[in-house]
Amino acid sequence: MATERDLAERLLQRASDDEAAARAMLPARSVTDMIVGTLAQQAVEKSIKAVLSVNAVRFPFVHDIGRLATLASDAGAPLPDDLRDVHLLTAYAGALRYDSDDPKSVDRETALRWATAAVAWARTHVKDAAEPVAADNETAD
Repeated sequence: MATERDLAERLLQRASDDEAAARAMLPARSVTDMIVGTLAQQAVEKSIKAVLSVNAVRFPFVHDIGRLATLASDAGAPLPDDLRDVHLLTAYAGALRYDSDDPKSVDRETALRWATAAVAWARTHVKDAAEPVAADNETAD
């Protein structure tokens, strides 16, 4: 059975992949800001969910970065100051899926900077989390 740590590591890997994709697309002017913003939003969302998971906090299946950030803060893992306005990326969560207009709430460089900072923050939390301890009736490999 997968542990909270397993889920956290999977989410962190996916967040890292989204951040890398946003970084690769940043210089390509043929790629719209909405694409970069959406990838950055996903990287931030998955980073926060990784931290929540490693802290055994159940989280709702939402894309609302502000709501997820509040849960992280309540769990003793507040987002760093350089992610203060990261909730602005929430507008990108459904823009591509629902054929909405480009929210234009964040420029692509800021979106990428937030994605990079969120992944680094989550990586530290996941790495620093205590390894799960096997119960007495379980054997560790």
